[in-house]
Formats: sequence, structure tokens, C-alpha cells
Amino acid sequence: MTQNNPFGTTITTDDIIETLAFFDGWEDRYKYIIDLGKELPALDENKKDEAHLVRGCQSQVWIDHQVSDGKILLIADSDAFIVKGLLGVVLAAYNSKTPVEVIAFDIEAYFETIGLLKHLSPTRGNGLRAMVKKIQGIAELNT
Repeated sequence: MTQNNPFGTTITTDDIIETLAFFDGWEDRYKYIIDLGKELPALDENKKDEAHLVRGCQSQVWIDHQVSDGKILLIADSDAFIVKGLLGVVLAAYNSKTPVEVIAFDIEAYFETIGLLKHLSPTRGNGLRAMVKKIQGIAELNT
């Protein structure tokens, strides 16, 4: 799965899985995830509004999208470094995919493979699921 963001780098879920497996401990994995977030393109300030806000996150998270050639292009931002990194992990799974591909992707298996949810606080885990739910909702509206 490839994250093709015209404003940022291309990273795949396989890249993330492989890189996280390379590190021995979660301290280094968290640093990598935070670095993923730093590579995300900036979201226009005018998109940081109620319409783009993700409900259920401890931090503020905004997700915007457009559909181009049948694919959903996502851009997201957060006011917290770790959450922005988690957005990078999620966008690798969903960005530049068709709505059907977004809905079909087994995000829980992906999170299980990288061991993510068991290393997040319950609040962060709920926020991560809220981001996923928002993106899946976008896909459903565009099927």
C-alpha cells in the first residue's frame, strides 16, 4: 500500500512495518513515528475548522480530502507531534486509494502487525480509531 501525497514523500505500509521491525524498542519506534509526522505536508490554516476536526481525539486532529481520478487524496494535521506521526501511519494505509480499497483495507491487522495499539494509551488508541473512522466515512460517502 502506497501513500502518494503530491505534497510529501511516498511511503508504504510495508515500509512502515519493515522499519518498525528494525528497531529493538518502542522508544526508537516512537521517534520514527514522530519523524513520519514531520514529513507530512502542512494543512492550510483555513482547513483547521470544525468541519475538518476529528471528534474523539485527545489532541486536535483535522483531516481534509479531495477525490481525483477516483482516488481519495488525504491531508491531515494535529497539534501533537506523536499524533501527527500516527496520522502518517494511517495515511500510508489510506492515501491515494479508491473508496473501495479504503473500506476493504484491514486496518486492525495492520496495527496488530506493527504492535501499535498495545503501546498506546487507551485514549490515544481511541483517537487513532476516530481518525480511521473519519477516513472510512469519507470513503463511504464517495462510493
